[in-house]
Amino acid sequence: MPDSGPLGSSPPEQRPTPPTAVPDAPAPVVADPPVTPIPSGFLASLHPPVTIPGPPTPQPQSQPQSPPSASAPTRAPAPAPGHSPVPGPAVADAPDATAAADSALRAILRGPTGPGTASLAVAGRYHPPLPAPVSSAPAPSAEGRAVPGLYHHAVPEPDPVRVEEVSHRIKRWAEDEVQLYPEEWEGQFDGFSVGRYMVGCHPDAPTVDHLMLATRLMVAENAVDDCYCEDHGGSPVGLGGRLLLAHTALDHFHTTGEYAPAWQESLASDSPRRAYHSAMDYFVRAATPSQADRYRHDMARLHMGYLAEAAWAETGHVPEVWEYLAMRQFNNFRPCPTITDTVGGYELPADLHARPDTQRVIALAGNATTIVNDLYSYTKELDSPGHHLNLPVVLAEREQLSERDAYLKAVEVHNELQHAFEAAAADLAQACPVPTMLRFLRGVAAWVDGNHDWHRTNTYRYSLPDFW
Repeated sequence: MPDSGPLGSSPPEQRPTPPTAVPDAPAPVVADPPVTPIPSGFLASLHPPVTIPGPPTPQPQSQPQSPPSASAPTRAPAPAPGHSPVPGPAVADAPDATAAADSALRAILRGPTGPGTASLAVAGRYHPPLPAPVSSAPAPSAEGRAVPGLYHHAVPEPDPVRVEEVSHRIKRWAEDEVQLYPEEWEGQFDGFSVGRYMVGCHPDAPTVDHLMLATRLMVAENAVDDCYCEDHGGSPVGLGGRLLLAHTALDHFHTTGEYAPAWQESLASDSPRRAYHSAMDYFVRAATPSQADRYRHDMARLHMGYLAEAAWAETGHVPEVWEYLAMRQFNNFRPCPTITDTVGGYELPADLHARPDTQRVIALAGNATTIVNDLYSYTKELDSPGHHLNLPVVLAEREQLSERDAYLKAVEVHNELQHAFEAAAADLAQACPVPTMLRFLRGVAAWVDGNHDWHRTNTYRYSLPDFW
């Protein structure tokens, strides 16, 4: 393979346009700007209109109940229209949030209006554009099926032209720039379908170059997970030292002139570090300093979660369910949706990103998407060597449930987390309805939906248990 060139170099033609070059309306950097509040029910604006599982809320006589929407989320057959066969505990404010679903969807998903706001609209990237008499998302493809009872939202088929281009570019990067994997792993790399994954998760990315920011980071994260932790030679033994040194590829080591060259040389010593260093180099060229530091922080959270899981593996400890969920709040997908603004070519200002309610939305998004991974990878992990912790396994052991009942309870846990995410996003949109915040919330919701769709359709990696 060709030499990858000096560390940190990248072909100029592949560098994405910096966020400042992407037309966007400047967002006021204030916590609670005095703008006109948006309608309640922002929950429904994050997706096509849905009916949340659970008992129907009695309607006053003067307010007749609206007919079911034609764009309800895709699910398995249910006992009653609009109800999941495995209903999770209802979020307290979910029924109120769906009362104005149709109007909120059209008012918010279209984005703000007025001079300078055209670039913030996301709905126009879906077909047909809103408002529309039917869902903008097509029915699921024949490949793959959703977990029965799982609360989720269907998404449009990812743009095949973009999928093909991202798939081509990421493979060239993996093979030629970072020498990521040996030839015998090529089939697994292709089967990961990372091009479809990232295009589906970032529908508002202005260019393929912007999509590549997320794609390289995703592939690098998976290389660290596989090679340090799991499938390809990973081990809990000594993991802390390996992760610390790999993290310096993201968060550079500042030391004396005598010792800096040895560290610089170490960045090329294995494929995970080469991938981290290259992917981060591309990212910082496009991101603002606060966006880059945000990502480093979330990767430190991820590595801390890896270490907790490794410690339990070394001692054979099965955590309590709450302990497992706490670990998964750190060992999860959080770094991916948190960069949705960088991939979109704009910035959610640092003070708005740091708000506790913003952090809650991002945490819940990461938690819900990670339980999606637990559910779809369940049979894959059961067939793998060793004892893999996932939510159904922990529920079965800690709550003395059958495998089937534990899996179905894990579906309930996911559903409650997903509803909590949507309700928290609705509350935040009401409290801070500035254009960049609304766009960021739509971006995170799109990532959550795209992540599920990738799991559902990736039959190369995943299959469902026979519990229904």
